[in-house]
Amino acid sequence: HVQLVESGGGLVQPGGSLRLSCAASGFTFSTYYMNWVRQAPGKESEGVAFVYFGGGSTYYTDAVKGRFTISRDNLQMNSLKSEDTGLYYCATSLTDNWLRGFGYWGQGTQVTVS
Repeated sequence: HVQLVESGGGLVQPGGSLRLSCAASGFTFSTYYMNWVRQAPGKESEGVAFVYFGGGSTYYTDAVKGRFTISRDNLQMNSLKSEDTGLYYCATSLTDNWLRGFGYWGQGTQVTVS
């Protein structure tokens, strides 16, 4: 069965770094996009970045461009800001269109920048 397990969240000061990991298993990686989605307190969830397993292409939302780096298993977050605070999920999708939603989700890992 499909399983996504995030780790690496925590409390960090503004300007600091965290590395989130997503241990994924149970599906054919080459046909999927791996996404990181975050939900800040009182806000809707938003896509942060994705990587396409089939070819390695990546995408970042403007708010994190130049600060975050996504790979198949990790999300490296540098120069963190208070507005990056939230619950971070890794989630799979079959397209690069976040409006079409996500398939499988992990349980989430909390990132607090303060």
